[in-house]
Order: sequence, then C-alpha cells, then structure tokens
Amino acid sequence: MEGIVVNFRRGRHTVYTNQVLIKIDGIDSREKAQELVGKRVEWKTPGKKGKVLKGIITAAHGNKGLVRARFETGVPGQMIGEKVKIE
Repeated sequence: MEGIVVNFRRGRHTVYTNQVLIKIDGIDSREKAQELVGKRVEWKTPGKKGKVLKGIITAAHGNKGLVRARFETGVPGQMIGEKVKIE
C-alpha cells in the first residue's frame, strides 16, 4: 500500500518535524483510517546512500482519511509530496 506525505503535523506556532500527515489512496473516512493504526511506514531517501526512514502510524487525522505517522528522528522537508510505503 502506498501513500503521499501531505505535510508535517503542525500547530500555529510549532512544527513537529518527526510527525507527518499521509494521504492514502482508497481511504476516505476516519473509520477506514483507524484500521491502519499500528502499521509501519517506510520512506527511502534519494541519493547515493539511500537510507530508509521508518515510522509507525499513530492515529487518524480529521474525518477525510488522513493518518498521522511518527518517525524516530526528524524527517527532511523533501519528504513532503513523496510516496511512502505502508506495510
């Protein structure tokens, strides 16, 4: 299953760089998004090293099927708009 990173989780004055919001194809309600909580998320960095950043889906976000994923470390801004793999 694949999803697209929409943005960092953020508030009015803060940005949580280790948490991202992900839109997944075919998931369009909060109930469907709740079923994905606990699944793993992987993103391979571009470049020669090709590191794999791993995270976990922690919660649904809103009522339209977005999910919130948390990574161990902060993720780069280049991740926004990129595809991630969900297992």
